[in-house]
Amino acid sequence: MSVDAVYLAMDVEPRMLAQAVRGFRALNILGFNVTIPHKIKIMKYLDSLDRTATTIGAVNTVVNRDGRLFGYNTDGTGALEALRKSGLDPKGKRIVLIGAGGAARAIAFTLAEIAQRMVIVNRTISKARMLAREVQKTTQSPVIYRGLNSSILKDELLTSDLLVNATSIGMNPRVSETPIDTSLLRTDLDVFDIVYSPVETTLLKETMKVGAKSVNGLTMLVNQGAQSFELWTGLKAPTFTMTAALNNALKVSSR
Repeated sequence: MSVDAVYLAMDVEPRMLAQAVRGFRALNILGFNVTIPHKIKIMKYLDSLDRTATTIGAVNTVVNRDGRLFGYNTDGTGALEALRKSGLDPKGKRIVLIGAGGAARAIAFTLAEIAQRMVIVNRTISKARMLAREVQKTTQSPVIYRGLNSSILKDELLTSDLLVNATSIGMNPRVSETPIDTSLLRTDLDVFDIVYSPVETTLLKETMKVGAKSVNGLTMLVNQGAQSFELWTGLKAPTFTMTAALNNALKVSSR
């Protein structure tokens, strides 16, 4: 893209987060991504927050503009774009979201605004309750919460249009695991699995077997990264090249 820059990974200990941000300012770094466990704590070290980041309560992208640090969150919009590009527009759909962590949080706030109904299901029901209440208060959309067990999933999936797995269940090396009993899958239940390693999880394989539509986590990963790139550079992100690079990296890591 002829951008005079490099993209590097840096491991920052939680106790050193404030010092790291000061260092980024001093070095006049163009911007940076933020991941677990810093997405929430980073907010207090920034000068300004985008409305979406404020709503979600987490930041994954920071842009440096003349020494001022601006925080954004591209996780939710990255997920929404992944669904729409795959022909699975969640608008007006009944959605079951499994998980209540950082990624689930971004997806919940983004999709709840356009969904007909959202159910947040999580093993720790207190986390599901807290997230559901926050999302409903902010979006004024119908959001309920349930505990994660087979009978509840069976009931909820019977009347749902889209299942979103926003947990790490099924990720390498535990690739045989699935967040639900796959016998609950059906042709008219679309599935979005945010896991991208492997790209084709057991959940997605079983979804394709019943003839339902599915979206993998690689698509979301590319889209949220593309939005970060565009915030930093002002250029249209080369999503085709990014997807190819990620696919290649995943192949190498799985050898």
